[in-house]
Amino acid sequence: MKIKVIVASVIVVAFVIFGSYSFLESNVEYTDLAGAMAKSKKVQLKGTWVKEKPSSFDPSKSQFTFYMADEAGRECKVVLDGAAPNNFELATSVVAKGRYVRDGEYFHASEVLTKCPSKYEAQADEVKKAG
Repeated sequence: MKIKVIVASVIVVAFVIFGSYSFLESNVEYTDLAGAMAKSKKVQLKGTWVKEKPSSFDPSKSQFTFYMADEAGRECKVVLDGAAPNNFELATSVVAKGRYVRDGEYFHASEVLTKCPSKYEAQADEVKKAG
């Protein structure tokens, strides 16, 4: 009977440790470029796409490369695993999730989210002008 209690306790403790670790790994904070450079964990870098600098897709590596500027105006190269997100060209802001690679001096993103202008914004401006 005591063996069952011990085994059950070990299983419960293992699940608590695993759950805590998973929560800490999935908890990704927003930061700027300086914060991303200082941290070694996964972060969310918010900014805008620098359209004046080159962007390209390398099919052999399946990587999309572009440049973005954070809210303070600091620019960095972003390498995304995969193709460019849908509506990337229309994006008003970009959020890249990943880690800053110090050796290559670029932000390695596992995911990029884009915010595009709403189709309702233009309609709201037209209503204001008409009214």
